[in-house]
Amino acid sequence: MQDDSDKLFVLDVREPHEIDICAIEGTHKIPLGDMPTRFSEVPTDMPVVVHCKLGGRSAQAVAFLQAQGYNNVKNLAGGIIRWIDDVDDSLTRY
Repeated sequence: MQDDSDKLFVLDVREPHEIDICAIEGTHKIPLGDMPTRFSEVPTDMPVVVHCKLGGRSAQAVAFLQAQGYNNVKNLAGGIIRWIDDVDDSLTRY
């Protein structure tokens, strides 16, 4: 039986044309501009990590989600570019 305590919701707030270039497998995609109308798609019962290209837009999304009452949400420092550098260099850097 799998333990649900290790689940993580990874949210990509980049634009669709950026996601077409590269994406982390299994992420949920909501462009930053759509957050006010779609934030209810983000679960409140599990940790959330938000990313964009470099970290600026995801920081805005984290602040927005926290203002909506989310308390277990973090920004992926350095965004997908840092992910490419540190975790998966098979993704296209842009």
